[in-house]
Amino acid sequence: MPNKTIYVSDDDLPLFTRAQELIGGNLSGAIVAALRRFIELEEGRREGYEEVVLRVGHNGVRQVRFSGTLLGEWRDLNDRRIEHIRVYRSLKGKFVLHAQYSNWSEYPTEANWLKDLKNWRRLLSVGDQDWGDFTLTIADEITEFRDKLPAKFYERVASVADLPNIEDLDI
Repeated sequence: MPNKTIYVSDDDLPLFTRAQELIGGNLSGAIVAALRRFIELEEGRREGYEEVVLRVGHNGVRQVRFSGTLLGEWRDLNDRRIEHIRVYRSLKGKFVLHAQYSNWSEYPTEANWLKDLKNWRRLLSVGDQDWGDFTLTIADEITEFRDKLPAKFYERVASVADLPNIEDLDI
């Protein structure tokens, strides 16, 4: 097996020591794992993918992360609830549907309205809502979302699902 020598500055030595502890003693394993992750992220970034972090569960108590690109976004505000739906294509070619449904009947009302700017932002739908149910659905084909999305929104994301993330222009 070929050997490679890596020179490490004294300032970076604690970083390598900690990586070796976390991987269980095999420093080359830690370096290879880090390089694989770096290459995957960097190649994805060059193709137009970025790291996506989404909230999941009631009131978004959990977070999930993946590399993806946003295909489309839909927002609806009505007298019953707020709906915020996003569809992504993942780096590995899957389709991801992230939906947030915030029912007005569950609106948090425990704060002081005069002092808490957050409540005014919630009421006026400024920024992302931090309450409601956050769901995540993963599919192999965009057609699996046909009945889960508003018709116009489905047509929009289906029309771009197979297009490249970035089109290079030779101009």
